[in-house]
Amino acid sequence: MGDITRFGISIDSDLLDSFDRLIAQKGYQNRSEAIRDLIRATIVEEKMDAGHEEMVGTVTMVYNHHVRDLADKLTEHQHQHHHQVISALHVHLDAHNCLEVLVLRGSSTDIKQIADELLGVKGVKHGKLFLTSATPEHH
Repeated sequence: MGDITRFGISIDSDLLDSFDRLIAQKGYQNRSEAIRDLIRATIVEEKMDAGHEEMVGTVTMVYNHHVRDLADKLTEHQHQHHHQVISALHVHLDAHNCLEVLVLRGSSTDIKQIADELLGVKGVKHGKLFLTSATPEHH
């Protein structure tokens, strides 16, 4: 962590009141901590949008394993991208449905493409991609 720098900002009182409520709701200890997290989140989003920064992501999917060849198709996608898929978790939710969580590493462009391919497979009921930086900013 680098040197700490103090700076001041001007803000509308209604906006500050809303921000303070959000800070309390989220459990932040103070405004500085919340502002640092907002700055970090913005930097990570910029890296994602750039497309070439190394990112990590999780793809979470729920699917019915009785759908013909679905599990095989999902596994085949994972094998096609074995350099980016660094871990997988498979959970049997009930007699019909499975939850699968994949951890991927690579450029945001590549990870988004892989996620879109997986989530677009016929039979996947629901899914979501979460991306973050593989090199988080300093705290």
